[in-house]
Amino acid sequence: MHPTLPFTIAALLFGIGVYGVLVRRNAVLLLMAVELMLNAVNLIFVTADASIRAAVPRAGQSFALFVIVLAAAEIGVGLALILQLYRLRRTVGVDDLPLADGPNGPAGPDEPNIPGESGVSGGSDEAEVAG
Repeated sequence: MHPTLPFTIAALLFGIGVYGVLVRRNAVLLLMAVELMLNAVNLIFVTADASIRAAVPRAGQSFALFVIVLAAAEIGVGLALILQLYRLRRTVGVDDLPLADGPNGPAGPDEPNIPGESGVSGGSDEAEVAG
């Protein structure tokens, strides 16, 4: 088997996936582009395993199966996060998401946005701030 055609198809799939990651604004389409890139890598693993006889037999197919399992887990977790994000923000557009906002409002450039910090200090810290 001549591996030029599968490697070319894998390169095209990976290029389409990279283009999708860079251009898409929708989070679901972003995940689909990542899946295209993972499938391109799987195609390369299987083609290399079939064309190059390595010391470990069927190593490319084993790696491809491992990537498929990781991709399934990534899609499960990713879709759950996107659904929760849609419930909270009513959008799945990655440009519309205010990532710097937290429970205390937007964080300034000098002040980190730490969850659970109310901004009000108590006890002996008030004397240091006032003085």
